[in-house]
Amino acid sequence: MREANFDELLKVLDKKAPSRPTLFEFFLNQPLYESLAGAAVCAKTDELRERRIRLHAFKNAGYDYATIHPPEGMTFKTNDIDHDKTISLNAYSTISARASFDAYPWPEPDHLDYAVYERLDKELPDGMKMIVCGPGGVLENVIRLMGYDALCMMTVDDPDLAKQVFDAVGSRLVRHYELAAQFDSVGALISNDDWGFKTQTMLSPETFRELLIPWHKKIAAACHAAGKPVILHSCGNLKAVMDDIIDDIGYDGKHSYEDTIQPVEQAYEQYHERIAIMGGLDLDFVCRETPANVAKRARAMLERSASRGGYALGTGNSVPEYVPRENYFAMINAALE
Repeated sequence: MREANFDELLKVLDKKAPSRPTLFEFFLNQPLYESLAGAAVCAKTDELRERRIRLHAFKNAGYDYATIHPPEGMTFKTNDIDHDKTISLNAYSTISARASFDAYPWPEPDHLDYAVYERLDKELPDGMKMIVCGPGGVLENVIRLMGYDALCMMTVDDPDLAKQVFDAVGSRLVRHYELAAQFDSVGALISNDDWGFKTQTMLSPETFRELLIPWHKKIAAACHAAGKPVILHSCGNLKAVMDDIIDDIGYDGKHSYEDTIQPVEQAYEQYHERIAIMGGLDLDFVCRETPANVAKRARAMLERSASRGGYALGTGNSVPEYVPRENYFAMINAALE
């Protein structure tokens, strides 16, 4: 089993070449976590059980870290709706006007149990750190609170209220990252906020720069002030705002790639000198191809980046349950071998 060494991931995020191939994934899935962690770890039952399983699953799979969620209560609650596997971007209408905005029960990070990261420090396998994500991002939570169509109309009909919703969400997420980043056991952070569709950003780049990007600048600044790198996980076509992501906000790494938008090989050639490229093997490719072809593409990405650095191997998005396990292991074994 490979020894964990978080410094290898830090080299990648510094756009340098790690000493050996390095893995990155946002999240796996619960059955895979439990299989990787082993029965002895899964059998323990206490407040840290699920997070402990994650720590040992990531360690046993060869990662140098584990991604960990925010503390309990760090969520933006919405109206309950019935749904199956997918949810419409227009499903929620928790905030529709100033009265519902004023009445909304906003979470307060300072009242939550961030000391859970300190307790988890005793559970960390040697050489590992935690990477803490958010409860969704600024744009994701604004859309969940308002609905996508309603948000688009509000930016025109009541721009002051739209800005207040962005500010209410953004300020609380900044505080979340400030609190999480203070713990030694937290080595980096993920700002997870989907910004785009297949062909464009979800709002105009100008609206992004007015309402959204200022809060991401504050998130990145909060992480950097604590001496921690921060990775943007964002799906969609972000070509129109990549310079903002790199030069204005200052994210250290970018995660989430699709072949239908830009294959990771092209993204690496275009951006790796400016921002670390994290993961990137298209999820549809990983699902549909043979293990041999998955391994071949994974090895080719490692060879492409071996001397130039700034790359960690993984999928373009995550590893949900429908990913064939033999394909997932073919991918990570390209690095572990």
